[in-house]
Amino acid sequence: MRLAVLLSGGGRTLENLLACSQRGELPARVAVVVSSREGVRGNDIARAAGLPLVVLPRRQFPSAVAFSEAIWAAIEPYAVDLVVLAGFLSKLTIPAAYEGRVMNIHPSLLPLFGGRGFYGERVHRAVLEAGVKVSGCTVHFVDEHYDAGPIILQRCVPVLDDDTPESLAERVFAEECRAYPEAIQLFAAGRLRIEGRRVRVLDPE
Repeated sequence: MRLAVLLSGGGRTLENLLACSQRGELPARVAVVVSSREGVRGNDIARAAGLPLVVLPRRQFPSAVAFSEAIWAAIEPYAVDLVVLAGFLSKLTIPAAYEGRVMNIHPSLLPLFGGRGFYGERVHRAVLEAGVKVSGCTVHFVDEHYDAGPIILQRCVPVLDDDTPESLAERVFAEECRAYPEAIQLFAAGRLRIEGRRVRVLDPE
């Protein structure tokens, strides 16, 4: 299966997916990386891995629609099966041809602590300020709204009394490293069915 990876920052999720693929744990390979920012570490990771890299700075486009159209045009020649957002921080509009074929991972248990402005350390700081006892990560299909598409799977971690945003982030990211490949494997196996707002995980054949 061919993947397009969209990123805006450090590229740790890209690193994880590449490592899983190289170990034979992921039935997919990254065909192209699209970045919304220049000069970020994720771009360097893509180049070091010898991957096609397209950099489309968001600020160069007048609207989310124009930006999204440029992304789909960049991806189209690579005939990808699935688009995975990996720390991608810009609004993306999904054309009909890609509906049900775009995934994101978010560092909280959606629908809590999601939406516009909730990313990275901001999420974990909000979790700690809210005093909740568990957090985690969510893999979901992407729709027209921030962090609102049908949920594929979630992983939980405890929130400890002495947690900082950084310590909680590391524990959540460890679960992200397992959850995202699992969701991609389920997609590759044809075991995900979207039914309205829910995603049904089908039994293996």
